[in-house]
Amino acid sequence: MDFDEDRIYYSHQNLHQPTTTAAGSGAGAANASNDRDVDEEERAVNLDALRRHFREFLRNYRQGPNRYIYRDRLLRMHRRHHSTLPADNDDDDPAQSASASSAGGGGDWNPNKSYIHVDLAHVGEYDAALLGQLMSRPSEALPVFEVAAADALHTLSFRPSRTDLPNEEPHDGEANAYQSNQDTNLKLFTGQSIQILIRGNLTPTPLRTIQSHHMNNLLKCPGIIVSAARSRPRAMCLKIRCGKCMDVRTVFGNSTVSGTSAGGGTAALWGSSSPFSGFSLPTRCLGPNPQECGPTPYSVLPDDSIFIDQQTLKLQEAPEMVPTGEMPRSVLVAVERGLVDKAAPGTRVTVLAIASLFTTAGGNGTAGGPGNKRSRDAGGGVRTAYLRVVGMEKESSTADTARFSPAEEEAFRQLSRRSDIYDILHRSIAPSISGSYTVDRKKAILCLLFGGSRKSLPDGMKLRGDINVLLLGDPSTAKSQFLKFATRVAPVGVYTSGKGSSAAGLTASVVRDARGEFYLEGGAMVLADGGIVAIDEFDKMRPADRVAIHEAMEQQTISVAKAGITTVLNSRSSVLAAANPVFGRYDDLKSASENIDLMSTILSRFDLIFLVRDVRDEDRDRMICRHVMGVHIGNSGGQGGIGGSGGGLGAFGGTGIADGNGEDDFMAAGMLGGNNLQQAAKSSSGGNNNTPAAIAENAMRVATTGIGELDVPTMKKYIQYAKAKCAPRLSEEAGDILASSYVKIRDDVRKRVMEAGGQSQAAIPITVRQLEALVRVSESLAKMRLDSQVQSEDIAEALRLFKVSTMTANSADQTNGNVQNASGAPDRNTGNVTGLLSAMPSRDELLRAETFLRSRLAIGSVLNKQKVVEEAAAQGYNAMVVARAMSIMVSRGEVQERNQSRMVKRVR
Repeated sequence: MDFDEDRIYYSHQNLHQPTTTAAGSGAGAANASNDRDVDEEERAVNLDALRRHFREFLRNYRQGPNRYIYRDRLLRMHRRHHSTLPADNDDDDPAQSASASSAGGGGDWNPNKSYIHVDLAHVGEYDAALLGQLMSRPSEALPVFEVAAADALHTLSFRPSRTDLPNEEPHDGEANAYQSNQDTNLKLFTGQSIQILIRGNLTPTPLRTIQSHHMNNLLKCPGIIVSAARSRPRAMCLKIRCGKCMDVRTVFGNSTVSGTSAGGGTAALWGSSSPFSGFSLPTRCLGPNPQECGPTPYSVLPDDSIFIDQQTLKLQEAPEMVPTGEMPRSVLVAVERGLVDKAAPGTRVTVLAIASLFTTAGGNGTAGGPGNKRSRDAGGGVRTAYLRVVGMEKESSTADTARFSPAEEEAFRQLSRRSDIYDILHRSIAPSISGSYTVDRKKAILCLLFGGSRKSLPDGMKLRGDINVLLLGDPSTAKSQFLKFATRVAPVGVYTSGKGSSAAGLTASVVRDARGEFYLEGGAMVLADGGIVAIDEFDKMRPADRVAIHEAMEQQTISVAKAGITTVLNSRSSVLAAANPVFGRYDDLKSASENIDLMSTILSRFDLIFLVRDVRDEDRDRMICRHVMGVHIGNSGGQGGIGGSGGGLGAFGGTGIADGNGEDDFMAAGMLGGNNLQQAAKSSSGGNNNTPAAIAENAMRVATTGIGELDVPTMKKYIQYAKAKCAPRLSEEAGDILASSYVKIRDDVRKRVMEAGGQSQAAIPITVRQLEALVRVSESLAKMRLDSQVQSEDIAEALRLFKVSTMTANSADQTNGNVQNASGAPDRNTGNVTGLLSAMPSRDELLRAETFLRSRLAIGSVLNKQKVVEEAAAQGYNAMVVARAMSIMVSRGEVQERNQSRMVKRVR
């Protein structure tokens, strides 16, 4: 028997509403009134039984012989937050109890800190009828549950006298529970309710599927918090007093008043108001002489009332859950007490909530508001839906919350043991885009998806592990398609265009609500926390907007200090950006610094910068033409073509060649490799390959045979698995290799600047950030193998990627042949960085070229720039040196360029 069995009342009766039959078909108005009174009485009995049953669940549910988990949670909560003087108030009047427990009454009850978590599985295991009440009538059952929790804690904290002790000796398990309950330092709990936070494995309900039949039901909705308002106090129980006769009453959440037939007894305690509803005060005095007090005599006593914290949030669908072509749906969310200030904008959460309705300020739920007379007259029956949260689980990152089946884990581990895992993964990146010149770009995007290891130093400083990549080059080189694919395969991906993005849209904004208060709303980089942000047309962004993301790219935080709101939001995301040179295409007659119109402060934050060139090569042009014609001919039969979707085949299925979605569509279609067309068609088909069995089968097939590519769901799941299970670190040997290589790279750049006479600076500065970039790339390469240690081959591959990307872009100058070979790919046969650097003209050559230009260009004359260069070449001058000298004269203001740099005019 339990140690407190003599004080337990078991009741399984009256948990369901009793069915009543009509006394006769001719019942009158008096009978109907009597029936309503009987129904109210039966409902009170029903809720009383429900309250007792919930209390016994909290007191008696156990796991094992002597583990009462909810007793322990209640007592721990009480010891942690309630430590004032003991009180002993056995008054059954809820008005008196509430007054004693309020802030003004000196009680120990803090409603904002009184909460425990309850698992729905435990409730169902204890009694299925009790779980049915929670699921079918949560708005009525939860307030009763909260009052029952206060009852249970009151009995647990009660210290009986010796005359109240049980006569017989308790059993072993009961003795421990009895002794733990008799803590002499434990104060008597005098609160009236304890917040119940629900946990449970319900079927998730997407926000866009919430409809009218979901109202007043318990739902589980995943999403991301995009905005959060300030915390506001809401009255839970108001103490009012008549100004004439000093009659004191208590108004509860359902507007019932103590001392009346509707507010008497304990029924008023579980009357809960809506987060958006107000209180109705009595219009006349309820004292002994109401005629003498006049109309509306009551006023509120704030010091004796009970208030709780309340906050409104906006919950939006996660970007990866939004169907293609649809706008993300959002819903208003109300949290209170223990859930206030628990989720900042950008936090991914899963909420257990009650779907409810409320009336907006204009008296309806339409968008017209109070000033729209037409909507106010026509939409009186329409209300706005919101979610009243009763439980919330935060997701720190997508990788941390991902679940893997045993078959998936076995397949992924077997795949990671292959020696060619690096080749398998990089050919799975945009398999429909082929060509030898795209291999290094795919490897860089692969490193970005896996990322390095985030580190927290002892002094509190944090080092980012996310990798940033910039694709800079000519149009029609599949830059946009690479960005689109990366957002599809990343666990969290947000795609945006630089021309249509502002600083507030990328970082965070402060918005004013209907009440005139300000609240935060997260931007793209906040929503992509834990994933990647793909920014197309990066060069079209305003300079002020690019400066706004400096902090997010390096410190991975977004600081906001606007309208009285000062906070810091997390933005732990990688940036994959695509940009064009200054004049749209790369100009061979200009240096790298003149072609790259980006500040060095933003360039230094990119770990890898690729200069993408559209090299005019006959063999490659013929290959592109064959693929373009093949796509058009194969798609003309009305069968949906190779993509099987009725549209042209772009970088991946379902994207038309000329659908206007970006400048890179045509080139993406032209770069479709013949061996990858079947894989592209399979990726674009509507097969269900998102199941754990299909993912495990695809990973196991590739791990066994080594043939083929990983599809998008398998690739996404493997990236999540690697991020969750592996965090590689540098060894001492690898650190020495990296350090010596970095010093050599810096020395080569310094020598090149000195050989140029100190006239030109590197377009991309080589700083300590590039050393950290090498560390992150090396760690990502080790993470692909699920290796906890960075090996020497990872260092070598990281250095090679850095040389063919950032160093090549930094050294690209007038002589294109020194940078790329005939096929358009970087020259990999030269291991030394200086082998990639183009020869800079000497000072004497530049002076001779300037003298010729001054003699050829009279002050005020306008000539064709190309003709001037051709004339200089005919007289024995180096054309590249002449073009360089002309650029120097333009920078000094001697010469002006006109008509898109085709004409030049000498002004002085």
